[in-house]
Amino acid sequence: MSAETHATDSHTPNTATPTLAQVLECFEELWPAALAEPWDATGLVAGRPGQPVGRIHFAVDPVQEVVDEAVGAGAQLLVTHHPLLLRGVTSVAATGFKGQAVHTLIEGGCALLTAHTNADSAVGGVSDVIADILGLESVVPLAPTPGGLPEEGLGRVGHLPQALTLSEFAARVFGAMPAVAGGVRVAGDRDGIVQTVAVCGGAGDSLFDQVRAAQADVYVTADLRHHPASELREAARLTGGRPYLVEVSHFGSEWLWLPAAAEALDTLLTDRGFDVEIAVSSHNSDPWDFVLTPGP
Repeated sequence: MSAETHATDSHTPNTATPTLAQVLECFEELWPAALAEPWDATGLVAGRPGQPVGRIHFAVDPVQEVVDEAVGAGAQLLVTHHPLLLRGVTSVAATGFKGQAVHTLIEGGCALLTAHTNADSAVGGVSDVIADILGLESVVPLAPTPGGLPEEGLGRVGHLPQALTLSEFAARVFGAMPAVAGGVRVAGDRDGIVQTVAVCGGAGDSLFDQVRAAQADVYVTADLRHHPASELREAARLTGGRPYLVEVSHFGSEWLWLPAAAEALDTLLTDRGFDVEIAVSSHNSDPWDFVLTPGP
């Protein structure tokens, strides 16, 4: 994949470079930490709150190539969607790949911040961006956040302004996604009509009950495991084959959020009088390199 690098420069008079703490305040406004799932590990991983941040780098995964890219670009902050330290560790020695990433960041003067399930549930988050790109209207969360705003929660469901065949809709999804080895997989009648669409960036098979309750014609998500997907299809035989499934790349579905997130953060920082350069990583961190498929 050749993902474009999106950069924004704010060179207006009387602007200042924010501290990391001031950037974190903007993050909290856009993607509140309270929206993160209980099992998640989001927030600041490395960095001093008082350090100045003049350049920010966005990426999906904190893999070494992304870390090297950010440090090489002179970024003082790397923002990733996926956590580096989701599970507990007892060492960050550079003898391991996670420790090596931490050392590279610290030695390069670059902080690391993760926005994971809080960025999934927030207004303008991952699933909102996917819904917007696919042209959905009247969008609401699939699983609203308890006690949150009506617009907050995991996944989204909405309606296409005009119905499409499943084949046409799948082609729209394919055209919207970054190019990855796995492409897009589809389960359902090619000529079936779809108009109500559910989406969830990243792995979304935990939301099957909500997808059915929303009476979605099709569900777009990633990482569909064999047994849950098979059981959904078997149950769907009793409801005219719906919901159909469109499986996309986990990386690709969440990469779509990065340019929108960079723009939202840039706008908020600029409104507060700060001058920051923001870029989106060009590195494809999808773990798959090629795929073999049967011939015609």
